[in-house]
Amino acid sequence: MNRRSFARAALGLGAAASGLGACASARLAAAPAESDVLAEARAGGATPGIAALVIRNLEPLPELVSGVRALGSPELVAPGDRWHPGSNGKAMTATLIARLVEQGALSWERPLAEMLPRLADAMQEPYRGVTLPDLLAHRAGLPENITDMEVFNSFYADGSPHTAQRLRYIEACLREAPVGRARAEPSYSNTGFLIAGACAEAATGRDFESLLAELVFTPLGMRSVSYEQFGGPGEPRGHVDGRVADRERDVNPRMFAPAGAMRMSLPDWARFCIEHMQGERGQGRLLRAETYRFLHAGQGETDSALGWGVAANPMNLRGPALTHAGSDGNWYALVCLFHETGNGVLVAANAADSMGGDRSAGAAIQALAGTVAAPKSVG
Repeated sequence: MNRRSFARAALGLGAAASGLGACASARLAAAPAESDVLAEARAGGATPGIAALVIRNLEPLPELVSGVRALGSPELVAPGDRWHPGSNGKAMTATLIARLVEQGALSWERPLAEMLPRLADAMQEPYRGVTLPDLLAHRAGLPENITDMEVFNSFYADGSPHTAQRLRYIEACLREAPVGRARAEPSYSNTGFLIAGACAEAATGRDFESLLAELVFTPLGMRSVSYEQFGGPGEPRGHVDGRVADRERDVNPRMFAPAGAMRMSLPDWARFCIEHMQGERGQGRLLRAETYRFLHAGQGETDSALGWGVAANPMNLRGPALTHAGSDGNWYALVCLFHETGNGVLVAANAADSMGGDRSAGAAIQALAGTVAAPKSVG
């Protein structure tokens, strides 16, 4: 397995892709046509296909698409296709955890040793007191992923239930030394989200996937979600190193879901994003307004929120904004939500950094974000 195929993301959009720090359009404008934005974003690179969806005043605009679903195929990308948002799924995991906190099954304050008592004796001492906000804001001191690749690769052939696999994985992770102090500067960690998912499973006796479907996806009408990492017939396929990503170890094992391992349509992803923007206004269907505001607030003195990054002026546009990037090495996706105005942009490409998907997605979101947000005030 190539290490780049771990689910990953930048905490703030400015670090997510090249060029995103450049100044966007100097005025609000109508969204350019697909040929002016997505095709141009792909130009000069090797990204096979890309899609984008603009949200304006809490309403999704028609999806924009460009390119093909897979190299060597004449099938064009189409609205409604499923894409892999990678670590943008972390905000969905955080939303599930928040629902369970509101229901009383979990607590923001309970230490990890109490949430997973069977692992308490085995875990490194500094991890025993970390809490769910620490895990979900990358402030638990955990490494990004397990360092023992032999352990990681063993999950490709593991036929046990995903709940049991996650416990085996995180038990090994929690034996490894921290990379920093808890509640200090963020240290990006997929492991923290796997642990949070395991805490949800331990508290409810149910698997993460069914909990997420029941408590997040179904209430929001998100019907396109799949945990199968490879696109099927008539769908976009992920790509890596100039080829379709269709080898077993091109993707993460299925148990990696809480860190961001699902595919969905952009309209469904937009439903989730709109819920978060509505939620801050007290109009959400899943959580109380104060809970949404807590999820969206940077923890401590950082810009790392729970499943989101927060940015005052992303791409030199007037914020604040919720941001994130995600990739499993075969896809690349970006989101920027100007939650106070109800505007935002989602972008997904069916290739990542080895084929310029990160650059294409970055160019597309920069162009489109300037149509829904004003430039940052000067002075």
